[in-house]
Amino acid sequence: MRILLASNSPRRRELLALGGWTFEVVSGEVDEHPLPDESSRDYVLRLAQEKAKKGAFFGEVGDLVIAADTAVVDHEKGAELILGKPQDAQEAVSMLLWLRGRTHYVYSGVAVLRIGDGKLAADVCCTEVPMRQYSDEEIEAYVASGDPFDKAGAYAIQHPQFKPVDRLQGCYANVMGLPLCHLTRLLIKMNEPPVKDVVYACHETLHFTCPVYAEILAGVRSNGKI
Repeated sequence: MRILLASNSPRRRELLALGGWTFEVVSGEVDEHPLPDESSRDYVLRLAQEKAKKGAFFGEVGDLVIAADTAVVDHEKGAELILGKPQDAQEAVSMLLWLRGRTHYVYSGVAVLRIGDGKLAADVCCTEVPMRQYSDEEIEAYVASGDPFDKAGAYAIQHPQFKPVDRLQGCYANVMGLPLCHLTRLLIKMNEPPVKDVVYACHETLHFTCPVYAEILAGVRSNGKI
C-alpha cells in the first residue's frame, strides 16, 4: 500500500512528512470555483474530496490518497468573502491592507480516500486568525520578496521576517494548509497511524505550542468548529 498526496504544495509535503508517513506526490488539480451560495466549509470539503478522487487515477487498489484544500475567509457584515491568491503586487498589497489588524478565518478540508473499496473519510478545520498591525513599509518589503503570490490571502503565517499573525489560539498547521491532527485522526480510521509523534514534531518544527491538539485528536473538536 502506498500513500499518495494529491497536492503540489511544498508546505503540505513538509507537514505530512512530520508524521513519518512515506508518500508520493500526484496531481490533484480540479476546478476551484465556488458553487453558488456554497459556504466556506462546504467549499473546502468538496474540493478536498474532488482532489482525492482525482489523485486516485494515479494509484492502485489499496493505496490511500490524501488531499486538502485551504481557503482564507473574511467575514464581512454577515457574508463570507474567500480570498484567493493575488494576481499581482497591487492585489497582494490590497489584501494585506484589508486583513491588517483584523481577524479572519482559515478553513481547510481534508480527505482520505482508499482506492479499491472507495472508503472516503473527510473533515474540516477552521482557525481564527488575528493579524497584527504591520506597517505599510513591512507590506512593501514582503510583497517585493515575492512570497505572497502563491498564498491564499497573500501571506504565509510561517514567514520568518513578516510574521503577520498575532496571538494565534488555534491550529497553526491549518493556516499553513494541512491540519495535521485532523489528518492523523482520519488516517487512524484507515488503519494508517503516524510513525512519529505528530504533536511533538509539529510543535518542534513550527515553534508553536498548539492549545487545541488534545481536543482534536480526541474528537471533541471537529467539523469546522475550531
